[in-house]
Amino acid sequence: MLEFYQETYHSQILLPNGELVERPFEIRKNPITGRTCRITYTRMEECEPGAAALPEPPPFANRRKDCPFCRPQFTDKTPQLSPELGEQGRLVRGTSILFPNLFPYGQYSAVSLFDDKHFVEIGSAHLSSYIDCFLNCRDYLLRVLAHDPAAVYMAITQNHLPSAGGSLIHPHLQVHADRIPTNYQRFVKNRAMAHRRRSGRHLFSEYLAMEKQDGRRWIGATGPWQWLAAFAPEGFFEIWGILPGATSLREASDNQWSALARGVLNAQNFYRSLGRNGHNLGLLLLEDGTDDLELRLILRVRSNSAPWVRSDFTGFEVMLGDMATFSAPEAVAENARGFWQ
Repeated sequence: MLEFYQETYHSQILLPNGELVERPFEIRKNPITGRTCRITYTRMEECEPGAAALPEPPPFANRRKDCPFCRPQFTDKTPQLSPELGEQGRLVRGTSILFPNLFPYGQYSAVSLFDDKHFVEIGSAHLSSYIDCFLNCRDYLLRVLAHDPAAVYMAITQNHLPSAGGSLIHPHLQVHADRIPTNYQRFVKNRAMAHRRRSGRHLFSEYLAMEKQDGRRWIGATGPWQWLAAFAPEGFFEIWGILPGATSLREASDNQWSALARGVLNAQNFYRSLGRNGHNLGLLLLEDGTDDLELRLILRVRSNSAPWVRSDFTGFEVMLGDMATFSAPEAVAENARGFWQ
């Protein structure tokens, strides 16, 4: 069985008034990765600048004429797919338009736009636009596989606003496919394979079953997608969506992609209620014919995109490798459940 390790420790300090107090912190170990994180509950007492309410839109939220993703400059400022991947140069599905990333991170790197809105506040996108965008990414990845069957390491990601790494605020997803895995793809593939060989069970399905039995971090479902707060988060307010039994994008139906989009918007609206506007999204896909790694989407809040807001990463994360958050995953789940009803 997977190990859900957590231990509470205390640090003794003298307050400025001379009072001796014990400050609790918790160390948890991620059952999937084995990485530890620290939850410093007393940081909840801090008043974090820029997070008391949803910040104002970025100052360039109305500068459509400077955005290469907006019309009418879109056709002149974005590249086109090779004929093998898109006969018309770009893939269009509903409101979504997909084209190559001008600055590729791998052999097959593309961008899928939501629609022609230049700025969409977190949680306010139309469900249909997210569905179109996900399906456009799916269609592109299937074309990549047909063209290059060795490009099996795939992902769909999102960087919402500059604080999450977004270089343009026009809403879009990134889609990646390559013959060479990233470090995380390689690691999770090996973990899932080893767990299946050892136990005969899928890694994420077993994790999900244990979490649903516990119940404290369980949030809800959208169709077959199951949502929960991460036991040992590696980012703030981390939420997972798991599609049990599906180990390939070929196995996910249009309705299941639609259910995924609903869950993503639920999570975004929860983040919006916390006064947060930046986030990352990631869905890893392994298309090498194995069936060990089920589909799992991860969402994490990032620092707000607003003046004088501190980064969510400190020297502890960058130099020591442990994520240090301050919210209990059980509280995250409890507060998020209402957005799934």
